[in-house]
Amino acid sequence: MNRVFSLIGLVAVAVLASSGPAAAAEKVELKSVHMCCDGCATEVAEILGKVEGVSGVSTDKKSKSATFTAADSKAAQKALDALAEGGFHGDPGKDKGYAFKDDSGVKAGMVKALTVTGFHNSCGGCVKSFREAIKDVKGIAGDNAKAKVTTAEVTGEFDAAELVKALNKAGFHVKVDEKK
Repeated sequence: MNRVFSLIGLVAVAVLASSGPAAAAEKVELKSVHMCCDGCATEVAEILGKVEGVSGVSTDKKSKSATFTAADSKAAQKALDALAEGGFHGDPGKDKGYAFKDDSGVKAGMVKALTVTGFHNSCGGCVKSFREAIKDVKGIAGDNAKAKVTTAEVTGEFDAAELVKALNKAGFHVKVDEKK
């Protein structure tokens, strides 16, 4: 009987040893996330709260930051991907093993008009933040952004990649609409 328990014990130790070390939970702080109102902050929290392996979600509208604990870097990446899908962007810091993907489809170069889509835009505050984000991009003349519409055309004569970069920096995740 002792041999049976010894054998079971050895098998258990072997299984635990072969599974490797457990991945450490990571606290993630995203800065520069678009949060112009309580609605935006709530949506960020709701998106993150639905991601498997993510817990302890909190948002701070004033500092435009979101924090959460990810079970591992894969869960952290899934959280960033979910935020991007919801039209939000942020800065997770460098060299973390996860980042917002550059899936905008933008090509560098001068354009007279560019349609961006997929960004979070639930209220007039979002539109104001959108316009504030693009105002310093050299050559932009205007836009047709409207509240609750997640597509906008930006006009002028400007570098398309600089527009996307400015929107990402302001917390908006966008894609270029190539249909035009």
